[in-house]
Amino acid sequence: MIRNLEDLMFQVSDLFLAPVLVLLIALFLYSLYALGAFAAQAWQRHRHGPNYRQSLVNGMQGQAPLKGYPLAMLVQAKPTLTQDELDVAALEEVEGVRMVSRLAPMLGLVATMAPMGPALKSLADGDIQGISDNLIVAFSAVIFGLVIASITFWIASIKKRWLAKELVSLAPHLEVTAPVPSKPEEVSRAAA
Repeated sequence: MIRNLEDLMFQVSDLFLAPVLVLLIALFLYSLYALGAFAAQAWQRHRHGPNYRQSLVNGMQGQAPLKGYPLAMLVQAKPTLTQDELDVAALEEVEGVRMVSRLAPMLGLVATMAPMGPALKSLADGDIQGISDNLIVAFSAVIFGLVIASITFWIASIKKRWLAKELVSLAPHLEVTAPVPSKPEEVSRAAA
């Protein structure tokens, strides 16, 4: 019974290898795309920085589009934006690279461990070529996962800093909303 369960787990874990490798390749391509988009945004921020600073002084309305400053562009497009809505927009802006930076090492580990079973089986059978083939896949997968995570973590870190600075500088230009009372007695006091 236990031997059957072990064989089943071995076969199922072997099924995960191909989809995980495809995902790693897709995430690697995404990380290269994100790196290009990040470089373009950095160039736009450099180019439109003076306009952005001038918009902060003169008010956000009626200014030229502030490419490279996604939160400022949102405030320009929707002047009634609240701080909470802008916070959510900032999270959405960095969510993709942040998620990939956490997911890639896990997928790299799965793609590293999945070929280890066949490699150990090849070792038991005395098949040196089988060991070599499986270890090449295992080590390549973990390297891909770490490279993807490194690229996207770096991008996410810098974008979070950019967005935090934007949030702070845009706060005076946002519509102020009254805080929502959390307790019934606060509601009655607010009504009085």
